[in-house]
Amino acid sequence: MNSIISLLLKKHIVFPDQFNYLKKQWLFTAFLVFAFGSSFAQTTVNSLFSDHMVLQQNTKIPVWGTSSSSNSVKVKFNGQEMTAKVTNGKWMATLQPMPVAKNGLTMEILADDTIRIHDILIGEVWLCSGQSNMERQLGPRPPQRPIENWENERDKANYPLIREFYVPRLYAKSPQKDAFGKWRVCSPTTVVDFSGVGYFFAEKLYKQLNVPIGILFSAFGGTPAEDWTSRAALENNPELNKIVKNYVETMKADYKPRGQCLSGLYNGMIYPLLPFAIKGVAWYQGESNNSRAAQYQSVLSNMIKNWRQDFKQGDFPFLIVQIAPNKNMKPELREAQRLVVEEVPNTALIVTTDCGDADDIHPTNKRPVGERLALAANALGYHGKNEYRGPVCKSHEVKGNKLYLYFEHIGAGLVAGRNKGQLQGFEIAGADGNYRLAEAVVQGSAIVLSSPHVQEPKSARYGWDNVPDVNLYNSEGLPASPFIIRN
Repeated sequence: MNSIISLLLKKHIVFPDQFNYLKKQWLFTAFLVFAFGSSFAQTTVNSLFSDHMVLQQNTKIPVWGTSSSSNSVKVKFNGQEMTAKVTNGKWMATLQPMPVAKNGLTMEILADDTIRIHDILIGEVWLCSGQSNMERQLGPRPPQRPIENWENERDKANYPLIREFYVPRLYAKSPQKDAFGKWRVCSPTTVVDFSGVGYFFAEKLYKQLNVPIGILFSAFGGTPAEDWTSRAALENNPELNKIVKNYVETMKADYKPRGQCLSGLYNGMIYPLLPFAIKGVAWYQGESNNSRAAQYQSVLSNMIKNWRQDFKQGDFPFLIVQIAPNKNMKPELREAQRLVVEEVPNTALIVTTDCGDADDIHPTNKRPVGERLALAANALGYHGKNEYRGPVCKSHEVKGNKLYLYFEHIGAGLVAGRNKGQLQGFEIAGADGNYRLAEAVVQGSAIVLSSPHVQEPKSARYGWDNVPDVNLYNSEGLPASPFIIRN
């Protein structure tokens, strides 16, 4: 038995918090194989298809697994019956689009035996991924500080139509067939293990849409975006293929190498989910790319393209949480995230300038992040008319010794969120490139910048600091992202 475990571990890099979980999975599987021989598990279905799951409404649903004993597999669900041919030990059936279902349904998978999956709902499915700020669960996680108001949030979390599929942490050297995850129904007992941001996102989305919400929770703290990208996507990008050649040297600037492997999280925590039908992605990551902020725009844009291609569901909404203020987080990283949204279609930026902590990379105020994600999801995914972005500077011009910034996404107008109506955080520079604090005055949808020290302004920036002291909002209470413009 130990030799089997050793063989399996050679194909993975397993961390202590997941070892016991995976060891139990592998030991149980190995025991049944030895005990029952070829009669065991001849036909299987991916663990995504298990009790309490949520399926995406109004789209085709791939259902897949393996079989070593049958030529075909039949899937029966919600009045549909689909037959899939087994090819090279694999099968995939595709269910036709279905409307919302709030009452639990049963799926049957028939081959040499019958697999029954119970309590299935149909609604909206989102993938929540990234590193530690997405991974952080609602309940306590010492030594990190507790999430604000977590006990009250737990006590009222009675939402049986919200479910989460937990993907165990796993770096894998090659693409894995199954994540061996599990669906959990939201309740005061289970929600403490839900992603905090993911839960607040799901709760708000559920209240907006009144349909079942499924969250695929696939996150791993302390990880760079390159590890979430397939090797082929990195190799095929002329700007990024050098990462493949010099992986350890490229990564060590951000953290001490712990045995990670190139594309390991894509292999272990994304590939096993493909091509499950989803509505979109909520992404909260970037801290581990901080030292390479100048490259992050290309890295993240490439990863989005990679995921969209591999999920095979078009340019689904991709929602990016901007890194919050922290003494170690560079403004160039936030700018890279902003530029991704400006250039990649059907993306949104969730600004967190008012949710950070200068001394803690894990801010405890998670509810605004989740709720702003839901606003963006409603606008991009469901044609909602709500405002979902803070003010966005779309153009500028110089008039005399003043620089005019023109904004969109202002709602009913631009406002200063605090400090008695005085806008702060703006700077302008002349040809010498030396930035000076600027007086900022709102004129309709514009902000007029000036400084007695800059007579011929050439550029401007807002919130350009690791811990920016800023307060520009629109009337809907959404903050503006830090940015820089050059004439």
